[in-house]
Amino acid sequence: MRVVAPSRLTRNQARGFWAAWGGWTLDGMDSFIYALVLAPALTDLLPASGVRPTPGNIGYYGGILFALFLIGWGLSMVWGPVADRFGRVRTLTLTILCYSLFTFLGAFVTNVWQLAACRLLAGIGIGGEWSMGGTFIAEEWPEDRRAQGAGYMHTGYYFGIFLAAIANYTIGAHFGWRAMFAVGGAPALLVTWIRRSVHEPRRWEARPERIVMTRAFAALFSPEYRRRTLLNSLYLFISIVGLWAGSVYVPASVTQLAVRGGLPASTAARLASAATMILSTGTILGCLALPWLAERYGRRATLALFFALMCASIAVTFGYVFYLPSRALQWFLVCLFFLGLGGANFAIYTLWLPEQYRTACRASAFAFATSVGRFGGAGITFLVGAGVARYQTIGVPVAMTAVAFAVGLLLVPFAEETKGRPLPA
Repeated sequence: MRVVAPSRLTRNQARGFWAAWGGWTLDGMDSFIYALVLAPALTDLLPASGVRPTPGNIGYYGGILFALFLIGWGLSMVWGPVADRFGRVRTLTLTILCYSLFTFLGAFVTNVWQLAACRLLAGIGIGGEWSMGGTFIAEEWPEDRRAQGAGYMHTGYYFGIFLAAIANYTIGAHFGWRAMFAVGGAPALLVTWIRRSVHEPRRWEARPERIVMTRAFAALFSPEYRRRTLLNSLYLFISIVGLWAGSVYVPASVTQLAVRGGLPASTAARLASAATMILSTGTILGCLALPWLAERYGRRATLALFFALMCASIAVTFGYVFYLPSRALQWFLVCLFFLGLGGANFAIYTLWLPEQYRTACRASAFAFATSVGRFGGAGITFLVGAGVARYQTIGVPVAMTAVAFAVGLLLVPFAEETKGRPLPA
């Protein structure tokens, strides 16, 4: 049997990939910085806001700030119609500038509400980068490598988590949480290179007519698309529950387990960074495997596999291992690899969403589906934070989020299967 070599990438395809991957990497770094510095930042800021920095209050206000960040990410759906009208690359640079600026400003806040405003506005930029980068790769990469490119791009977010963990291990541990937010302004440096080196996808430039933003957004709810738009939004909502109500609480959980085991605070902070790296390693491997699984077994079957893994790993890690009377920290770190592996479910959307919509509304669909669920995720995150404050424990409230993935498994058979179909014109 003759083996067909994969298509060679053009210069713009290669540069565009690195722009999307780099933006998504630094996006992941910026979004996870807050999770890593949550406890020390709120310990300093709550007294200035008239609130005692007790573990319960830190959990409660941390939940509020996570919820506001998710609301900001939900508002990022505005970037979709902008990209359909003005271009993917132009909009990509605006999203990077947005999240860089407001992450950087977090270094100068003096109370918890100023930090909340920065996180809300940073979320608008962070949420938009994913849909812009994913849409660019889907439209610009050759058909025989498009699925692979989507998986590769999505590894960037988790390399960014590595960068955040390394920064926390070195800069954060020595200079404090404000220095971490200052580091979060670095992605703005990528914008100049993108604007000079990357051109719009030919597919977008060859669109038959000028795209009107309102019409692009309205198309998502036309008879042709409204069912899949609703289902895609529900799937993303379920994935968001797992990421923000599960993975984001990992550093705080590891810190608590380390302190419970009698380890000093400095060691606990470093273990939290190591735990984040374990989580990210699992997710990166999952992202690399996912395109092959999706091409072989289909998009729906692949999503179901990752949903099942998330359901089991969240329930076991937080509902059982977290409460072990001995060696809880060691087993928790082991379980984090599988929790990270399941977290690669987000990569399926980078591959799958562009396949379901035409060029005229593709970015709007991607941005809407990946953003609207954040509003529901904000509510779940707030409930988890309230549960942590009420029960004075992280484990059980987070473990209960596994139920969302059980519901997701029931919804997967109704999804649009696009295996073997070319990208719509």
